Amino acid sequence: MKQQWIIREGNSRLLLFFAGWAADETPFKAYRPQGYDYMICYDYRDLTWDNSLVSHYTKVVVVGWSMGVWAAAHLQPLMQLPLQRCIAINGSPYPIHDQLGIPEQIFQGTLDNISGPSVHKFLRRMCADTPAFRAFLQVTPRRPLEEIGEELARVQVQVREQQQRGEEPLPLWREAVVGESDRIIPPANQLNAWSQLHVQVCTTPDAHYAEPLFSHYLQDLWTND
Repeated sequence: MKQQWIIREGNSRLLLFFAGWAADETPFKAYRPQGYDYMICYDYRDLTWDNSLVSHYTKVVVVGWSMGVWAAAHLQPLMQLPLQRCIAINGSPYPIHDQLGIPEQIFQGTLDNISGPSVHKFLRRMCADTPAFRAFLQVTPRRPLEEIGEELARVQVQVREQQQRGEEPLPLWREAVVGESDRIIPPANQLNAWSQLHVQVCTTPDAHYAEPLFSHYLQDLWTND
């Protein structure tokens, strides 16, 4: 896993953001949560984590999006941090699941057919409409196709291994945001997952990727915090 600093100014509070599959810092590096240092985490080919980078903060906010909701929920060291709020956006701690995440057949089809055009189609489905997609293309992640294909394959392996061990997600998430127009992870499945985990849910009309959501949860919400 990559742990990428965006703001490292010696603040006592930290915003930790776990991005989705195929992401890097590019779409999210312009946000400025006031009074917080800011780290973006991505690339889930493995879930290695260096807690020493963040263990000195007095307050930590965790925001997860998409596949990052799963990744963060399997990092035991996070539970040792002074967590203030933990908010999941358009994701599930059970990322490959017919009732609680991405249906297995759809996940497998995405993995089996990764190509430039298929990733382009995936990114288009993340967005609500053509203007939103055009705006996203200005900040598209810059990772190689081979790398993001390997990442998706490794996510599948790790999820299966967790299932075989009977490993449940950590009780990290306390709030969840579910976009009713999400075409990547079915909203009904997200709601099923959060109901099972007794997590407070806020529904919005948004698509899987909606820039206003990130403006709010990665910046504006903390302005007067």
